[in-house]
Amino acid sequence: MANQPSRYSQIIERIFLNHHRPKLTSFDFMRDEIESVADALRVARPKNLGDVIYSFRYRTKAPPQKILAATPAGKEWIIRPCGPGRYRFALVREWKLSPNPAMAQIKVPAATPGIITKYALSDEQALLAILRYNRLVDIFTGVTAYSMQSHLRTAVPDLGQVETDEIYVGVDRQGTHYVLPLQAKGGSDRLSRVQIEQDLALCAAKFPALVCRPLAAQFVEDSLIALFELEVDGDELRVRTERHYRLVEPQQISDEELRRYRTLAP
Repeated sequence: MANQPSRYSQIIERIFLNHHRPKLTSFDFMRDEIESVADALRVARPKNLGDVIYSFRYRTKAPPQKILAATPAGKEWIIRPCGPGRYRFALVREWKLSPNPAMAQIKVPAATPGIITKYALSDEQALLAILRYNRLVDIFTGVTAYSMQSHLRTAVPDLGQVETDEIYVGVDRQGTHYVLPLQAKGGSDRLSRVQIEQDLALCAAKFPALVCRPLAAQFVEDSLIALFELEVDGDELRVRTERHYRLVEPQQISDEELRRYRTLAP
């Protein structure tokens, strides 16, 4: 049937209904419940249980109908990790991170090797490579930054295992050291507050002496990249800075544009 919910949506919806009660704003469930719910629904067990959670967080454009019906206006249900093999549905203020279409574009001479562009295996991997080769993290933050590790996966107290797409460390002209966790999204995947929360927890646990500046990146279109710096304001996650960078051939940057950029320099 054309309108039949996906297997993942059916599983997530049933787990939600198994635990949700009126007025509850959070409740926990165990990872292995994904398998038992799949059996109860008579659908194939997912081979990768974590992909069910990932899909709900980052791929699904709208939650299953019965979850949506239990969501007050201006709120959304998210799934947070809360220990090894344990997750928490939490009702929070709705938060969507997407590029501002009215943002000015800053042209940067493209420095990505053509062979990298040709053979990158996914939008996300291509985006991470483009950020590195074009030094966009340095340009965006004003910090001399170095990629330390891609897809860092580690255990964090009270959360369990978390992963960030890339970790940069850097230093500024005053000698301050920074840790810059980066989440990158390509294609139709959405940037999620849960990943940013995990990045902040990871940095607090593993790099307590460094200043943490969480970043996110997303393709707006080919050769146009949106970069965000996030910050925590009380219980809320906010965008501190957003910039859009257009990668172009050097001759595509005019003298007039260079003069304009110079007037905007700090």
